[in-house]
Amino acid sequence: MSLGKVIRKYRKIRNLTQEEMAVRLGVTAPAVNKWENENSYPDITLLAPIARLLDISLDTLLSYREDLTAEEINGIILEADQKLKTGSYEEAFGWARKKLEQYPNCEPLILNLALCLDAYRTIREVPDKAQYDPYLTSLYTRLLDSKDEAIRMSAADSLAGFYMRKKQYDKAEKYLEYFSIQNPERKRKQAQIYAETGRMQEAYKAYEELLFTDYQRVSMELHGIYLLALKENDMEKARSIVQKQAEAAKFFEMGKYYEVSGFLEIAALEKDADTVIAAMEEMLSGVEEIESFRNSSLYEHMEFKEIKEEDLEEIKENLRKCFRDEENFEFLKNDSRYRNLIPAAGKKNSPNSRD
Repeated sequence: MSLGKVIRKYRKIRNLTQEEMAVRLGVTAPAVNKWENENSYPDITLLAPIARLLDISLDTLLSYREDLTAEEINGIILEADQKLKTGSYEEAFGWARKKLEQYPNCEPLILNLALCLDAYRTIREVPDKAQYDPYLTSLYTRLLDSKDEAIRMSAADSLAGFYMRKKQYDKAEKYLEYFSIQNPERKRKQAQIYAETGRMQEAYKAYEELLFTDYQRVSMELHGIYLLALKENDMEKARSIVQKQAEAAKFFEMGKYYEVSGFLEIAALEKDADTVIAAMEEMLSGVEEIESFRNSSLYEHMEFKEIKEEDLEEIKENLRKCFRDEENFEFLKNDSRYRNLIPAAGKKNSPNSRD
């Protein structure tokens, strides 16, 4: 039901004439008539008084706004885009503002129209573009209270970007608090603010932490795809993914251990003795440099916990246990290289064992 129809319906239920309603609201009777015939809309400041006068909630008064479908919203956005391309920004802005007066509670529409208007004026020449700042920022600010996390984040992101463009970095930083600590976009924008405000060491560290986390994320996601390939018995794809894991480790300068470790499992599954032995040898020798990424210029501003000698020995022992897993490596039991590697990896002979 449209706003005009809602007003007419509840005005009649309250037994009010258009003239009586106009007097109570401090407007003219023709104004009320235009609202009900949808030739114009009440000023936004009158919505609450209208709701009180008609003894209904704002939600009831504005209930028609909940009926907008995603398709209808997309249609409005496309129309706004067309008006921006073919007419003046001022005209398109005025049209969009009237739409939002018509649908002031439709958060997806508010967000997308604000983004559309905001983006256009950042890439095109718009006369006196600053005059539109208060209205557009007020739209984003309203959306910070949205129950929809995606809408809240987008509004906060837009406000942070707006104040960064204005070089008002204190204000921009405030809106980063709407992002979760785990959201990398928060740290990325924080790094930009550090850089713009001369805090270069903090900026380097933030970007490096993002890069280090990106490697971990990429590695886990590639491993997930690798496991899917194994489930489908697609060994060609699995081998390809392992190769990409090695390339990622090299690209991110993680060190030899991370470059070779992925080959062990698939080589064992394929009973490729040469590759398994080579991977075992390189992994064992690579333990000493398992944190070689600490020496990479990519991470020189980060702080890492020092690995103690006993920690390295523990890693080696865990590898030895892995290498002695009969289920995975039983096919190597008669391979002299494997038998030589196990003692070298720390397998101790029992008093009753034979050479």
